[in-house]
Amino acid sequence: MGALGHTRQVTTPSSEPSPAAAGSAVDAELPAATDGDRPTWRRDTALFLSGQTVSLFGSMLVQYAVMWHLTLETRSGSVMALAALFGFLPQAVVSIFGGVWADRHDRRKLVMTADAVIAASTLALALLMLGGVTDLWLVYATLAVRSAGAGVQTPAVTSLLPQIVPTAKLMRVNGINGTIQSAMVLLAPAVAALVYANFSIVAVFFVDVVTAVVGIGLLAVLTVPPLVRPGGERPGYLDDLRDGIRYVSAHRFVRWVLVLFAVVFILVVAPSGLTPLMVVRTFGEEVWKLTALEVAYGVGMMIGGAVIAAWGGLKNRVVMIVASVFVFGALAVAMGLSTNLWVFLAFMLLLGVAVPAFSTPAMTVLQETVEPERQGRVFGFVSIVMAVSMPLGMVVFGPLADRFSVESLLVASGALMFLVATVAVVLPSGRRAIAGAGAGAAAAGVADGSGAAVVADEAGSDLADATDEAEETDLPADRVTAPVP
Repeated sequence: MGALGHTRQVTTPSSEPSPAAAGSAVDAELPAATDGDRPTWRRDTALFLSGQTVSLFGSMLVQYAVMWHLTLETRSGSVMALAALFGFLPQAVVSIFGGVWADRHDRRKLVMTADAVIAASTLALALLMLGGVTDLWLVYATLAVRSAGAGVQTPAVTSLLPQIVPTAKLMRVNGINGTIQSAMVLLAPAVAALVYANFSIVAVFFVDVVTAVVGIGLLAVLTVPPLVRPGGERPGYLDDLRDGIRYVSAHRFVRWVLVLFAVVFILVVAPSGLTPLMVVRTFGEEVWKLTALEVAYGVGMMIGGAVIAAWGGLKNRVVMIVASVFVFGALAVAMGLSTNLWVFLAFMLLLGVAVPAFSTPAMTVLQETVEPERQGRVFGFVSIVMAVSMPLGMVVFGPLADRFSVESLLVASGALMFLVATVAVVLPSGRRAIAGAGAGAAAAGVADGSGAAVVADEAGSDLADATDEAEETDLPADRVTAPVP
């Protein structure tokens, strides 16, 4: 899911910057990804999104096919639990290191390598199954390799996009990407069912290998500007890892976004996984009702993503994020109180619409706020939060669903979301985030070269505030960063 206004970050070499020095630093550090400097960004973005869409499609086919295969072949809850463990845990662990790699190496090559390793593991499983070897541990091992590959791929993909897309266009491009992913949620289950029912799970694996090859081929012809670290510095790997941990811990806004991510995934994403159970218990066991539930959510996400892509969202990203959390809470309560299937499905569709309104600005604000040479590590932590929060939420809410009704859990989670959103706004870090996003929106003219004097003046005061914060958190003076509108 994804975040603040038109802000960037500047790394200053001096511990005592003057306003004039701050202005020159701004001019020197503004990223090159603008319409004027990258006239081919539309072509490059189309290549990048096309490659990722094809690759994602194949991965989703495997995801559904494996889930169905294990369910039909074993009918075991323990097997499904182990599959979820192998499917999530490696990504959470590897993302710690994947973020560092994304900041130290060519992100395009990292994505291609991760895709190749995932495809190779899937091809190996397909060939073994063709030979009659169907041991469960092979499926678990393949799920673990695929999950580990996602731990490398996810932070690299998310931090690569700002290298290609002009900052002013990130929100719209992220909205387009979200719309494409939502379309895959609708298309992939149907195609997976068609291939799996008429052929076998091995055929699904071969389709995934082909889509991976196509995705890698499209990335191979993509041109990406090199990522230049300030001052040409090249610290050791462990130094980069420690710096990333300290950065996330000390950066109040990034920390605020990550905590909000975790809460949303636990309170909204995990309980939403229980809605099929509510449909079966309350409205009946007909398969079409479960299908309608998935279709309503998928169509809602497509609509939400398309609206964000066309509209571009609010200038103040943080206001949009917080408002979405309140909407999540209201919809969760409404779904819990629904006594009619069609009303329930309507609220499910609206929940799908609200998801891009949260995820797209949340991801965008991190891309805009975090300096390019640290984005891989930051998005590595985002990946960890998402990979851990969802299964954690299911561990909490799953057993509760056996003791209480799903309706009561939805109402409770919605009420908690209202509380969390209120606290997020009341906290000093939340108020500063909203105020900072508003200032960034007011000076958004910097994207086309206007407002340079405002940027320089505000940069000086922001850097002074950042220096004070560094003294409070023991950050080295030469690593002080401050948001620049």
